[in-house]
Amino acid sequence: MDFNELKTPVYVIDESKLKKNLEILKDVQDKSGAKILLAQKAFSAYHTYPLISKYLTGTTSSGLFEAKLAYEEFGKDSEIHVFEPAFSDDEMQEVCDIADHLVFNSLSQLEHHRSIWEKKVTTNKLSVGLRVNPEFSTQEGHEIYDPCAPGSRLGIRAIDLPDKLPSKVEGLHFHTLCEQGFEPLYDTFKAFENKFEKYLKSGDIKWLNLGGGHHITRDYYDRDGLINLVKYIKDTYMVEVYLEPGEAIALDAGYLVTTVMDIVKTDRLPVLILDTSAACHMPDVLEMPYRPPLKDSGEIGDKKYGYRLSSRTCLAGDIIGDYSFDEEIKIGDRLIFEDMAIYSMVKNNTFNGMALPDIAVLKENGNCEVVKSFGYEDFKMRL
Repeated sequence: MDFNELKTPVYVIDESKLKKNLEILKDVQDKSGAKILLAQKAFSAYHTYPLISKYLTGTTSSGLFEAKLAYEEFGKDSEIHVFEPAFSDDEMQEVCDIADHLVFNSLSQLEHHRSIWEKKVTTNKLSVGLRVNPEFSTQEGHEIYDPCAPGSRLGIRAIDLPDKLPSKVEGLHFHTLCEQGFEPLYDTFKAFENKFEKYLKSGDIKWLNLGGGHHITRDYYDRDGLINLVKYIKDTYMVEVYLEPGEAIALDAGYLVTTVMDIVKTDRLPVLILDTSAACHMPDVLEMPYRPPLKDSGEIGDKKYGYRLSSRTCLAGDIIGDYSFDEEIKIGDRLIFEDMAIYSMVKNNTFNGMALPDIAVLKENGNCEVVKSFGYEDFKMRL
């Protein structure tokens, strides 16, 4: 199918751009000795897992369902890492059967589930770690994305750990970044090292997970700095080092194609009513908030014709943003939002009975394949 023949709204995963990101990550992995994992919370389009698994070590999951998806679709030889702030009793056995690494958020959760996970550790089928809080914030103005904010529930502070880690704990994990370069990671690691070095030197720790939020595939990212940091950690403390980016893997590797259904005149900008929705199909636009990139557009004033882009939901604030264009927009025109692979398909919803967009893959040869379509039953089954 040709790109222009796709029914809208539709997410389109660009296979060539995804592959470019993976090649960069594989190069970092090979040069540094780190093991890089796909953070499924950002991108879980499992149709692409066979491609991703050729480049990366495995996946990291935010709970049982993501872990099962990785186990079923990513490849049996890949590593499966799981972290969740709290695990329920009825899922712990299944998690332990699937996971290679299991990270607990607290000492109480570690001990509460010990009778289950310890059996797997004893047979060398599972490695258990703890998430720690370096208490070093690098976020500015976005506390919702700051695991090191005062009062954070994520990770154990150094003051709350015993002098010797609990029996059979083999790893430490911290995740503090969000869409950031190398420098915040370096600063965070130095803060972590200052507070937790005694555990790294104890001889009990076999691995260290530096979490996600690293924009490794951005042009500006200091990849040489990252490679050198990983080498320093491995050489100094003799541990395996893991990175678990989500966004970096599918960054700029997807689109959301939409059609203009109507144009409403207002006392300000004319409003384009689209067949897509910020609230339903790209929730981060409202949650972050941010203005998604739109092909062939500019800021208001950059180009001749200005519009506000909105949706056909009844939510007054379901507004995507204000854009300008060289040509006047007409009903029936198609618009292409960019960087729509990450935090879109994994977070969308059917508020107002909105249909979920199709999912398509743009192949390297230019052809498109629709790999998933949704209808009324997908809306109904959630209720």
